[in-house]
Amino acid sequence: METTEKVIEVLNDLIEINNDRIAGFEKAIADIKDENIDLKELFQSYATQSRKFSQELTALNASRGGDVETGNSVSGTLHRAWIDVKSLFGGTDRASILSEAERGEDAIKKAYQTALTEGNLSGEALQTVTAQAQDINAAHDSIKALRDAAK
Repeated sequence: METTEKVIEVLNDLIEINNDRIAGFEKAIADIKDENIDLKELFQSYATQSRKFSQELTALNASRGGDVETGNSVSGTLHRAWIDVKSLFGGTDRASILSEAERGEDAIKKAYQTALTEGNLSGEALQTVTAQAQDINAAHDSIKALRDAAK
């Protein structure tokens, strides 16, 4: 596969998983009860973060002549479906919410690691993805710390 095509594919994958992250956090926000109101604000900030990341990645992709991915991935859709099922069975306590959020953050963290190690990124794309990966890792660690405190 040509390098430019590979980079476009990698950027599209990251756009998709950021779209999944937005949808996942919005679903969690809708389901959170008042006793966990602080999580709504946190999750909203992470959804906003992913919107910004998607815009940056879309601009990078467009500059390479790539078609821009606007949908969600199959795995992301399954992830949200799992949240729906879990909420039916009472998985709305703080620890459960944070465990599920961490599971989602594990997925996006892995996607960024793969993009950096196998994505043939260079220049502006490498700089942007590296910076975003650092923010994703920080968000993951924050959610993990909250989850550990909720146990």
